[in-house]
Amino acid sequence: MEKFEALIGEMEEYGRSNHVPIINEKGMPVLLEMVRQKKPHRVLEIGTAIGYSALLIANNSADDVEIDTLELSQERADIARAYIDRSAYKDRIRIHIGDAGENILKLSGKYDFVFIDAAKGQYPDYFRKVYPLLTENAMVLADNVLFRGYVRGAAECPRRFKTIVKRLREYISLVSENNEFETVIREDGDGLAVSQRLPKENNR
Repeated sequence: MEKFEALIGEMEEYGRSNHVPIINEKGMPVLLEMVRQKKPHRVLEIGTAIGYSALLIANNSADDVEIDTLELSQERADIARAYIDRSAYKDRIRIHIGDAGENILKLSGKYDFVFIDAAKGQYPDYFRKVYPLLTENAMVLADNVLFRGYVRGAAECPRRFKTIVKRLREYISLVSENNEFETVIREDGDGLAVSQRLPKENNR
């Protein structure tokens, strides 16, 4: 297998050259910090793109980690599979192609870590559908929740983004007001919502 760092570097270059939306360099340390803290065994990723974050998660999780990752685009899934197959994690990462909202409902078992980085307007729907699949101590991390500063900033939101911004505000309210979770909004990058499920006796 190729050296992991070289493979990741190649993927970063591909992402830059082809304008593929992989997690940005300011958001990535937060993702890795949370994964290293959690050391998850079973991960669900919504939004594979080229497999960049799936590989980073795999490399920082428990030794027995298994990852299900959902991708709408067959083309991107094929690129992701080609990269993943060059890594030591090729047998640990499964790519499910198609609409994420539909594919979540086909999954079984429980996940202790969920990373959401797909269609921003679907975040509330994703969370509601993922909820029954969460372990009692699960962590859910959603990227881009501050969306270019429009979600919490004072700047006027362009009309084309109004629905996305509305849904991201709904997502933040959904996870922040759920007393089963403690949610922190990290302002790194484009904003990440980190929602840690609390032990039942601590639910507020």
